[in-house]
Amino acid sequence: MSDDIWTRDEIESPCIKICVVHPEARLCTGCLRSIDEITAWSRLSPEARRSIMAELPSRAGLLNQRRGGRAARLKRQAE
Repeated sequence: MSDDIWTRDEIESPCIKICVVHPEARLCTGCLRSIDEITAWSRLSPEARRSIMAELPSRAGLLNQRRGGRAARLKRQAE
């Protein structure tokens, strides 16, 4: 039996199986794609996938914004 069906010349998915959508950025914290991009991925052209893949590194900063953490909790407690 041949595995030719699994050897396609396509851009692989950036999914790393950490599928959590950031509540403010609305991006997956694992692969940095939007829900729409994830849903459409299998139907996108190779060019569209390459375009999204090229943009992903620039999205990481959107998830690094902290909402206050410990400092914000301590400030609220002091008020």
